[in-house]
Amino acid sequence: MKLILAVIHEKDQRHVQDGLLEQGFQFTNVASTGGFLREGNVTLLIGVEEDQIDQVIEVIRESCQTREQYVNVMPPTMEPVGTVIPSPVKVLVGGAIIFVLDVARFEKF
Repeated sequence: MKLILAVIHEKDQRHVQDGLLEQGFQFTNVASTGGFLREGNVTLLIGVEEDQIDQVIEVIRESCQTREQYVNVMPPTMEPVGTVIPSPVKVLVGGAIIFVLDVARFEKF
């Protein structure tokens, strides 16, 4: 048995979950926050057999979109107001980070 941890952007959540449910996969949804932009993420915990890993990853790949977003980045030191006007920086958001872990023991009650 394997445990798939999938960290996805909250905007992709519904599409990923619908795709997993259509394929018959069960999962646990945990709200999380990203580090760089501190935006909402969702971490899915999905228990599967080894031969189902590629199928789950494909559903996630098809459902998550990487997109560009502009953010204002503040300088590391705060100078008096009016000395620095932050300019928007283009960054990529979305997509997915997936970890596949071995499960030593599984029980369901």
